[in-house]
Amino acid sequence: MREGNKLTSMAVRAASKPGLYGDGHGLYLQVSKFGTKAWLFRYMVDGVARKMGLGAIHTVSLAEARKRAGDARLGLLDGIDPIDARKSARARKRVEAAKATTFKECADKYIEANRTGWKNSKHADQWVATFNETRRGSLKFPAATQAINDLPVAAIDTGLVLKVLEPIWKKTPETASRIRGRIESVLDWAKVREYRDGENPARWRGHLDKALSRRSRVKAVKHHAALPYSEMPVFMAELRAKEGASPRALEFTIITAARTGETVGARWPEIDLSAKLWTIPGERMKSGREHRVPLSDRALHVLAGLPRDGEFLFPGAKADRPLSNIAMLALVRGMRGMGSTVQGFRSTFRDWCGEMTAYPNEMCEIALAHTVSDKTEAAYRRGDMMERRRRLMADWAAYCQRPLTDIGNVVPIRENA
Repeated sequence: MREGNKLTSMAVRAASKPGLYGDGHGLYLQVSKFGTKAWLFRYMVDGVARKMGLGAIHTVSLAEARKRAGDARLGLLDGIDPIDARKSARARKRVEAAKATTFKECADKYIEANRTGWKNSKHADQWVATFNETRRGSLKFPAATQAINDLPVAAIDTGLVLKVLEPIWKKTPETASRIRGRIESVLDWAKVREYRDGENPARWRGHLDKALSRRSRVKAVKHHAALPYSEMPVFMAELRAKEGASPRALEFTIITAARTGETVGARWPEIDLSAKLWTIPGERMKSGREHRVPLSDRALHVLAGLPRDGEFLFPGAKADRPLSNIAMLALVRGMRGMGSTVQGFRSTFRDWCGEMTAYPNEMCEIALAHTVSDKTEAAYRRGDMMERRRRLMADWAAYCQRPLTDIGNVVPIRENA
């Protein structure tokens, strides 16, 4: 034992009463009221008493504790506060870790940390697609953040964020705005996890809003191209003449006023043929709430012609995978030309409701799964209102398949009402 040391290994093991047991030269064994034991180094700096933990006895032996206390005393002789020195060392390690952590790694960790809190898998897939290369058939599309994915997250600055955003800001401002927000979220997460520090270079207000034009000024909001409802019978006649999964999926989408994702993700357990009802679970809805769709006779006829050898109503090339979400878009553009969209048929339906029928606006909005007040939706979910919604969808399907010879004799129901 060195001169001045008071503790022995046996004494350390035997100590049980809560308190401090001095070994000399500022080293103490601390026994807590819970019986845990740890080493403590006490010292003075500029007249101020400080204490620094050196580790628990099951990790740090008596000999190692004395060595650590001796190193701390040597530092004090050179004017180095051991607590400040340890904090600086830890900070350097964090910086080194940040240098080795890329933006893409942080993006992946952010997605994993938040996936369970997102309302549906489609939302998560959109985040994944932002930071990863995607494929559509034989075509490859680079990640939107390809320019910064492999760079240290600590090195991401305003110039690099603009390198991602500027090429697409004027072409697709809405998409660019979403990407900016996702980059901002990842960088905020990285700061909280101490992979970086400083201001967020992707923030909009008071920063990027000085370097990029406001989205509303870049490009006027462009609504989905909608087919005039007067042309629907002709379009549907052409569509019914086509064979394959895509035409049937598109027809089903139109006559149910559904969104593309709702149709391609539709599964047979969601269909109640006896009740003539399609119940879409909330996790597949944009609103996050369950949506019920009354099925017209034409919708049931489409379903009757589909194969039942898989989970999905409209399977893709592989039976265990749904139809591609761009299959119907390609079909529409092949029939109507570029600029046409599947989403546009929902606008066609809404125009027809407003100009050709006397159905309440609220009912038409619920048919489109648009958000209305909870009180209103509750009322329209009751039996009689569901029957009125059933008539609405039946009238829409009948209008869509109206004989071409009757097109010139269409009289708005609203006028009669």
